[in-house]
Amino acid sequence: MTEPALAGLRQPAPQAGASDSGGVTDLGGASQSPAVSHKPRAPSAPAAGTGSGEAQDDTRYLISDLCAFLESYLPPEQISECYRAYLYGAEAHEGQKRKSGEPYIYHPLAVARILAEMRMDYQCLIAALLHDVIEDTQIAKEQLAAEFGEAVAELVDGVSKLTQIDFRSRAEAQAASLQKMLLAMTRDIRVILIKLADRLHNMRTLDAMSSEACRRISRETLEIFAPIANRLGINWIRVELEELGFAHYWPWRRHVIQRAVQRTSGARIEMVSTVETALKRALHQEDIQGAVEGRRKHLHGIYRKMKDKSRGFSELVDVFAFRVTVDRVDTCYRVLGLVHNLYKPVPGRFKDYIAIPKANGYQSLHTALVGPQGIQIEIQIRTQDMHRVAESGIAAHWMYKTGSQSGSSPTALAADWLQNLLEMQREAGNSVEFLEHVKVDLFPGEVYVFTPKGRILSLKRGATVVDFAYAIHSDVGSNCVAARIDRRMAPLSTVLRSGQTVEIITAPGARPNPGWLNFVMTAKARVNIRGHLKKVKSREARAFGKRLLNAELSAFSIDIDGVDPIRLAAYLEDGGLRDLGELLDDIGLGNRLATLVARRLVGVEGDQVPSRPLGNSDIHHHRLAIRGTEGMVVNFARCCRPIPGDDITAVFSPGRGIVVHRTECRNLGSLETKGDKRLSVEWSHEPEGEFSTEIRVEVSNRRGALAVVAGAIAEQGSNIENVQTAEKDGMITDLGFQLQVRSRAHLASIMRRLRLISLVTRITRVTRS
Repeated sequence: MTEPALAGLRQPAPQAGASDSGGVTDLGGASQSPAVSHKPRAPSAPAAGTGSGEAQDDTRYLISDLCAFLESYLPPEQISECYRAYLYGAEAHEGQKRKSGEPYIYHPLAVARILAEMRMDYQCLIAALLHDVIEDTQIAKEQLAAEFGEAVAELVDGVSKLTQIDFRSRAEAQAASLQKMLLAMTRDIRVILIKLADRLHNMRTLDAMSSEACRRISRETLEIFAPIANRLGINWIRVELEELGFAHYWPWRRHVIQRAVQRTSGARIEMVSTVETALKRALHQEDIQGAVEGRRKHLHGIYRKMKDKSRGFSELVDVFAFRVTVDRVDTCYRVLGLVHNLYKPVPGRFKDYIAIPKANGYQSLHTALVGPQGIQIEIQIRTQDMHRVAESGIAAHWMYKTGSQSGSSPTALAADWLQNLLEMQREAGNSVEFLEHVKVDLFPGEVYVFTPKGRILSLKRGATVVDFAYAIHSDVGSNCVAARIDRRMAPLSTVLRSGQTVEIITAPGARPNPGWLNFVMTAKARVNIRGHLKKVKSREARAFGKRLLNAELSAFSIDIDGVDPIRLAAYLEDGGLRDLGELLDDIGLGNRLATLVARRLVGVEGDQVPSRPLGNSDIHHHRLAIRGTEGMVVNFARCCRPIPGDDITAVFSPGRGIVVHRTECRNLGSLETKGDKRLSVEWSHEPEGEFSTEIRVEVSNRRGALAVVAGAIAEQGSNIENVQTAEKDGMITDLGFQLQVRSRAHLASIMRRLRLISLVTRITRVTRS
């Protein structure tokens, strides 16, 4: 940027109250006029938008409007910096237009205005005015840092999408950009506030986009940004994002619900007025100062309730809600008694979020009552401070300078959530997986359980003991082996209910069980379990890959340590591999064939064979020995369920390792036609562990037959994993058993014992197609 251009960026900020016709020129390519000026909203009450999902924000804010608004809470020198940032951004975006055809600079101005109404600091406002500069212009992060400081540059970079990397799909690009933004948020929470304001203005002006883009952006808003706003407690942004997203993603559904609401509104306006009057009269009689407000629930909220409860609109009973705002906490409980005397409470519908705040710091008393004409109504009771936090969440830290850092404050709770995000990022395999975990974690907890010391934890509805253990600490979750719920032993898969006290029992050597993934609900538990399993699988794959490669190299009378280092380095470079460990991982997981790797490493081309002939002992040595302890990289086919003593072969399955089959398995032929590669394997001399197999036992249809057969199997030291019964005819019943056995000899002894039972007519080993 030239010196004359830089000089033009250092113009002083306009004086407060200066006429818009005084000629503040928009450097984005248009002269601004008083016709588009807009009266600032009151800083003490940020507007929640229209909430209708219909009205689009076509207001074009002036920089003079913004500067005049900022004088209510920022010193002059900081306002001048904001003005300078506007000039810098306007020049950077010069010539660029939005889809609507207006100069691009209108968008950053509108974003800054939204943040100004939240009374954000001047660095955040500067970053808002420049938030698209790195992404959409030639200006680099380093230039911004030199001009406006490192903090502003980091904020702008955190909001900017990843555009310099080629991604395989739109979903991967979106996930990577969101991951970048969320991780930047963990360093500075203002990143997400800028992004929420950016998304809010984009949603207000979404009509200029194509219908496909509208649906895609609206879906992302409903799945990611509205839940983030909710998680941070910024209710007014959450509501407007949901209403606008609903209007664009499900326009017809919204239209139907709106018509249904309109049809009933006329009849219920009188009811709302009646309840408001009754509540105000009751407060006045008890000399309680408080405000009463009645409202219809938002359309998206009504739709979500209909969907979650599988009910039609006519079946919803609490479409109308009332809010009572008072001065003190103890007054809230007095008002609760008043409203319960006024109208009958609905059993089981009272929630005390004052004593036990929500995960985002929200506090209020909620109760459902049977109002006039038998219509159910919901009443929320809170203090004025609680109301401000309920609407603004973490933004209240800037708006009202609360400085509250208590454990239940939005700021402290957001810090805990951000710490969980960092942990999820470390354990997630890629950006797409990370984003899926974040989506799971964004929905607020609805179950409140206690630790033995009385600490309250909020968990997602349906959470289990394992989720609770991971919520305490990752190490507690990974090492848990049992639990007590209300002092009674309970399985780890037990679904928790509010009010329970849970004690976790741990053991130093315990590790996460893959089966836990079938029932855990929280993202923190899921990502920690998967992370552990990936590490275990990687270790097993590397050890197994080394065994596979050494088995192939033994045909050439060498092992991996004897491979020429130069040839190994060349192979790793050609394959894009970092080191030998990554190569062994690929072999162990079945992504590379050990046979082909071995040939390349010894310099053998095509179908060449070793220089000396192989004898029977060499061929036997060349086979890979299966021990049964290889872990997740060796899988036993469910179709034929091989056990030690069976003749076996194996096929490579990319990503899984190898799958072992019995040699006579009928599925091997179809696998070879799909291009799967066979591997020569055999059982080791001393296989370890137990192996699953299936048998079918035909018995006479007599009472107690199943118990007799099961008892005989148990006598032989076998565990029954599963039993299935099917009546063959009136006289014979088929019993299917999935057993754990040590070997083919062990299975034979079980079958001999079963043949001695008079009820048994036939026994066969099952092989599935």
